[in-house]
This record gives sequence, structure tokens and C-alpha cells, in this order.
Amino acid sequence: MKWMLPLLLFLLLPNDSKADVPSPLAERCVQHYAAHYRVPPELIAALIDVESRWNPRALSNKGAMGLMQLMPDTARRYGAVEPFDVEQNIAAGTRYVTTLMWEFRGDLRLVAAAYYAGDRWIGQKQLNYCNPDVIAYVEAVRRQYVMRKQAAPRPSRRETR
Repeated sequence: MKWMLPLLLFLLLPNDSKADVPSPLAERCVQHYAAHYRVPPELIAALIDVESRWNPRALSNKGAMGLMQLMPDTARRYGAVEPFDVEQNIAAGTRYVTTLMWEFRGDLRLVAAAYYAGDRWIGQKQLNYCNPDVIAYVEAVRRQYVMRKQAAPRPSRRETR
């Protein structure tokens, strides 16, 4: 009988085998909200890569929800009434990233660190933080960001004129 509950949970839980692949809706939302708030779409996508691996139903053990792993207070503060809704989650997460970009004057290392550890803590420490989890997180986001920037299509010479 003990094996029945785990089996039921396994059968009822959604299959996340496509978790690393963004849905077309998620990709459109990243592009739209990044352009709207004037932040690099590669940064938003890199945060999602690291935070949830593109699983819209991701839930952390600390209560962070959705693609951008928004904490409940952050989700409410930035307008995500339904934090597991792909569009609301990306919109709110991108608004939050925009706030961090202003606060940290566009320093992507501090933005990523603050997204992970909180802006108050990073604001006090700046780049003097020594938490290995924060350092690993910032490096993971940086790697994804650089990879995405390098993979982004570049405009031809005619398009830049």
C-alpha cells in the first residue's frame, strides 16, 4: 500500500520532458516584454534557463513560482495575479528585472545576483558578496546570456543603414 501514493503522484504529475524547450508563447512574451521594458531579451531568457529550465509549472522549495521563479510577494508587486500563467509571469519578472537594471545601473552581474539573493542584500554588498550559491548563479546566468547573445541573429549591413 505504501507504494500507491508515489505511483499515483507519478501518474498524475505532468510530464516535464520538454522543460528545456520554450513554448512559442513564452518566446513571444520574452521578446515582447523585453522590448517593451528595454532590457536584453537574452537576459530574460538566460534567467528563465537557469531559474526554471522553461517549466511554467516550476515551484521551488522556497515558494518561487513559474518560469521566472517569482516569489509570491514579488509576483503580486509586479502584477502577476496568476504567477503560473506564462504571460503574467514573464511580464512581472521582466518588470522586476527592469527595476533591478535601474537600481544597479545596468550592471548585469549585480542584476543577476539581486534577482537570486534579493536587491537589499546585493545593494549593500555590491560585488563583495562571497556566498558560493550567488557566485554560481551569476556565473550560470552569464554563461547562458553569452551563449544566447552569440546565437542571436545579427542584422546584415543593409539592415543597419
